[in-house]
Amino acid sequence: MRQWTVVILGLVLVGGSWVGAQDISDIVFYDSFESGDTSGWWAPARVGKTGQTTCYDETGTMIACAGTGQNGELQSGVAWPNPRFVDNSDGTVTDMLTGLVWLKDASCADLAGTDTEGAADWTTALTAPRVLSSGSCGLTDGSVAGDWRLPSVNELQSLINYEFSYPALSNAAGTGQWTEGDVFAGVQSNIYWSSTSDANSPPNAWFVGVFNGYVDSNGKAATYYVWPVRSGQ
Repeated sequence: MRQWTVVILGLVLVGGSWVGAQDISDIVFYDSFESGDTSGWWAPARVGKTGQTTCYDETGTMIACAGTGQNGELQSGVAWPNPRFVDNSDGTVTDMLTGLVWLKDASCADLAGTDTEGAADWTTALTAPRVLSSGSCGLTDGSVAGDWRLPSVNELQSLINYEFSYPALSNAAGTGQWTEGDVFAGVQSNIYWSSTSDANSPPNAWFVGVFNGYVDSNGKAATYYVWPVRSGQ
């Protein structure tokens, strides 16, 4: 049976019962608070800019952006902080846009079960970060097993800068393309697993191609790179 939700004068009708509804004054905007009790409030998710500032015509020729309506002209989304990425000097890097903490070594071969290049099938890619801890993969952050995980497809794609390719990743400041040792190390212009299964084809899982930000899914037996992440403290 379909359940209807109706909002009238601050009340919400859900399944035949009226409950109190929040109005626009109850929204918590991320830029207006840093901490505190936000229970009973909701906040809009921030969508960051793609990083693209260049425009192209239908043949792929670079053109002036003015009046095109392309992403390179509008540059819509939340502006990136500067620096975008911060090296914590303990084997971790913090993304100042999302607050996520990434393993500095983006292709650590010491991850449990991975091959000599830090790649694995999807099942291994899920389990390897969960046993990662300080003392491995260059970590001195005091993290313990269970702190790290394989990122979701959205988290992984949040790293991408669509202004660049091979790799589509920013430098620390967020003003140019990544080069080896500029915050991250061992970034592969290749495919990285996410922890997200493909609901349309459950034997597959989503991946992100760091070479150009390509997002697709493939069979879970495929071997791709593993880039652990954890939530910020």
